[in-house]
Amino acid sequence: MKVGILGLGLIGGSLARAYALAGHTVLAWDADQSILSFAQLAGAVHAPLTEESIPACELFLLAIYPDGSARWLEENAARISPDALVIDCCGVKREICRRCFPLAQQYHFTFVGGHPMAGSHFSGFKYSRADLFQGAPMVLVPPRFDDIALLERVKSALSPCGFGTFSVTTAESHDQMIAFTSQMPHIVSNAYVKSPTASRHKGFSAGSYKDLTRVAWLNPQMWAELFLENRDFVLEELRGYIQALEEYRKAIAENDQEQLTALLDAGRRRKEEIDG
Repeated sequence: MKVGILGLGLIGGSLARAYALAGHTVLAWDADQSILSFAQLAGAVHAPLTEESIPACELFLLAIYPDGSARWLEENAARISPDALVIDCCGVKREICRRCFPLAQQYHFTFVGGHPMAGSHFSGFKYSRADLFQGAPMVLVPPRFDDIALLERVKSALSPCGFGTFSVTTAESHDQMIAFTSQMPHIVSNAYVKSPTASRHKGFSAGSYKDLTRVAWLNPQMWAELFLENRDFVLEELRGYIQALEEYRKAIAENDQEQLTALLDAGRRRKEEIDG
């Protein structure tokens, strides 16, 4: 199978490595020519993805920012084979699905929204690895929910990645959930390390600090675009979080141990409830 991959960062690079390792022919594009050359030297990419080679690809994996992925598809939709499957790997789904489903219908190829739930706080091709997705969840946003054959086709096409589970949802539901499970943790972590005390943490920090600050080290441009594309759901989560923080602040300021204990116990019980 010939696979076209757009973008060779952590996700795109790991996809390229996984498909190349499985014996498929990988064609790729990246804005940085040096990264593309390095990926070819590393054996993850066999040749550049060009306008001339697009029609030969059976599978496309779009792994750059949402707007860039949608624009690339808008510019190249007429070159894509009607038999091809296109899956995006972006962190938000509403805008890209809104723009790409009609293109697929117009040019007769198949587009499915996708979000591989795997990654690292490190970014770039040098941190990519073929087993990044092994056992990880993959979220799918198909054009139709009753097309079992399409879902089986997608699972088969993605088999070199080794995903552990597949979830099917709508773009709206995906973006609402991802605001809580992914985007909020990045905001909270990034804001937390701005405390003046953070510069003196060495020798006083252990697992709690590491867990909370791991994703503060992020790609600012990418995450800013994701937050703004999903701003309605992100703002909804932020409002609730700020309100909860204010309750803790108030209990501490008023030296109200009973209320503080109740708040902490409610959070403990909520964690137990949601995680089973």
